[in-house]
Amino acid sequence: MTTVEQTIGAPLTRADGPQKVTGAARYAYEFPIPDITYVWPVQSTIARGRVTEVDPSAALALPGVLAVLDSGNAPRLNADAEVGADLFVLQSPEVAYHGQIVAAVVATSLESAREAAAAVALSYAPEPHDVVLRADHEAVYVPERVTDGSPGFVERGDVERALAAAAVRTDATYTTPVEHVSPMEPHATIAAWEEDRLTLHEASQGPHMAAQVMAGLFGLDPGEVEVVAEHIGGGFGAKGIPRSPAVLAALAARVVRRPVKIALTRQQMFALVPHRAPTIQRIRLGAERDGRLTAIDHQSVQPRSRIVEFADQTTSSTRMMYAAPDVRTTVKLAPLDIMTPAWFRAPGHTPGMFALESAVDELATELGMDPVELRIRNEPELDPDTGKAFSSRGLVACLREGAARFGWERRDPAPGVRREGRWLVGTGMAASHHPDYTRPSTATARAEPDGSFVVRIGAVDIGTGARTALAQVAADALGVPLTRLRLEIGRASLGMAPFAGGSMGTSSWGWAVHKACRALLEEVRGYAGVVPDGGLEVVADTTEDVQTRAELSRHTFGAQFAQVRVDGDTGEIRVDRMLGVFAAGRILNPTTARSQFLGAMTMGLSMALLEVGEVDPVFGDFANHDFAGYHIAANADVPKLEAHWLDERDDRLNPVGAKGIGELGIVGSAAAIANAFHHATGVRVRDLPIRIERSREALRTMRDRAGKRGSGVR
Repeated sequence: MTTVEQTIGAPLTRADGPQKVTGAARYAYEFPIPDITYVWPVQSTIARGRVTEVDPSAALALPGVLAVLDSGNAPRLNADAEVGADLFVLQSPEVAYHGQIVAAVVATSLESAREAAAAVALSYAPEPHDVVLRADHEAVYVPERVTDGSPGFVERGDVERALAAAAVRTDATYTTPVEHVSPMEPHATIAAWEEDRLTLHEASQGPHMAAQVMAGLFGLDPGEVEVVAEHIGGGFGAKGIPRSPAVLAALAARVVRRPVKIALTRQQMFALVPHRAPTIQRIRLGAERDGRLTAIDHQSVQPRSRIVEFADQTTSSTRMMYAAPDVRTTVKLAPLDIMTPAWFRAPGHTPGMFALESAVDELATELGMDPVELRIRNEPELDPDTGKAFSSRGLVACLREGAARFGWERRDPAPGVRREGRWLVGTGMAASHHPDYTRPSTATARAEPDGSFVVRIGAVDIGTGARTALAQVAADALGVPLTRLRLEIGRASLGMAPFAGGSMGTSSWGWAVHKACRALLEEVRGYAGVVPDGGLEVVADTTEDVQTRAELSRHTFGAQFAQVRVDGDTGEIRVDRMLGVFAAGRILNPTTARSQFLGAMTMGLSMALLEVGEVDPVFGDFANHDFAGYHIAANADVPKLEAHWLDERDDRLNPVGAKGIGELGIVGSAAAIANAFHHATGVRVRDLPIRIERSREALRTMRDRAGKRGSGVR
């Protein structure tokens, strides 16, 4: 075959761009399915207790209504399915959280289903509920494992002894609130049965995993469930597995023996889609006068639901970021009457690194040391957590490159002294980290007699540009131009593939695609380079490849810098500039990679200044459950946003050399902004988000301090 120019590394536009801008791309809810019906959930108005009666008569009397489902008449799910209890929809009258699905209406139109759902009469036996996270919660405990598989409690060395002996110590508590996953496309499903075969058009980050979950719930073989996820409008972890609306759609379709649609409203998303767990984190640091860390104690208290244990890996980054000999990390869970928290972009690492990187900044202030230099001084040679060698570790290079690009050397380290008119101006920085996960995957490559190629893999593109990047990998592995290649993704039937989460998608899928394409070339060579009439096809599986990789510590790193202005009169906060430099292996497509980094950094800004789910302790739900009350940052909220990366070539990852990047950009962003706020005002705010109320409180503190200095009070 003729050698063609490599496409990996080329800034190609998205392959699916024309489909999306013309409206030709079909999302889950948009597939034309004949004889369609609609299901509308009836949600609990209590936070704990049980449903004592469901009266469907008024709903059933309305035109177009086909059925009313509740825990007494819904089809039974497989009780032995190894899934979370929150997926056993309508299997019990027990209520575990406000907004839980307790009944549902199926009708021939969306309007009829919604009207009838409002007519269903329910009676409850409510019980006292508890929805407020407290560090001293009486039921708090340390879980055996957190979501990355590490123990809930880890200690190396003697932390208390090291802290007592430290020349410099800091001790502070940081909090992060509930954050809601709010993708542009809400959760949506079309469920259809053909005898015992279930097909779901599903807004899913992982069709293969979704098929396994649904097969388990309905007592089917995984091959009897097809999940179609051709185009996804964002996920950020919330669509990693099917959620209760998808299960409800499948139940309803089985009852009415017709296909059923559901798409959550934005308000329903806040109640029925898992959120990022709030945290209360205490971090104690001990260091020598030269800045070398001697001890780190990081404790996080976070909630779980009463029905499912979910423990975010909030403290895991702390154990490997810096070269401290004595380290202790503890995750504690408080069971509450809430929806089960779950994955949200860079789960655990995002809130955990906010606390750690804020604490390191506080230590730098205490030492009178530059925060960039403090981090460089504590750079480890080996992974402090595992003792393994790093496959690559570009943190120091990111710090230096970022500082140079940002103009950090011109920074006056004194806080609260720089003004531009009425604005207080400050700069801050923080490190970013995310593990590099790679999971086994399969892929199929096929050569056609006409000289074209087809590559099939059960991957999904949730808006990251995965379609484009995988096509680039396949084209280069085959040595053909993209015009001779067709890529098929987005179906469970295309084979085992990890879901698009944990920044593992492209690196895992790319390995399988590369392996399949290279194996296909060998097959073609066996036919003297001529593809027979029936074509040639190869299936590749990377399970053994992944399992036999060298024992190394694989991670991605970055350095985030921010400039913040605070109005000295009103407390208004503006982020003038954000800059990130990242070390994340081989960048397959600069255009889509930059988009990922910029989007994630904007999400970090949103976390720092805007996003908070306000828990209502009286009713047990969220007081702000729409975009009128839950605010999210947009591109207009930061005039200058820059993403850069190192040319990091790590040949001990996978044949493509790719690492995940989707989540790295959010980690560290909020800490950089909070640290910049401190530099602007001289007041440390440790509770996110830094909304105007907290900004004004900081200004009052600033004025009080200035008044005491002016009066000679010390």
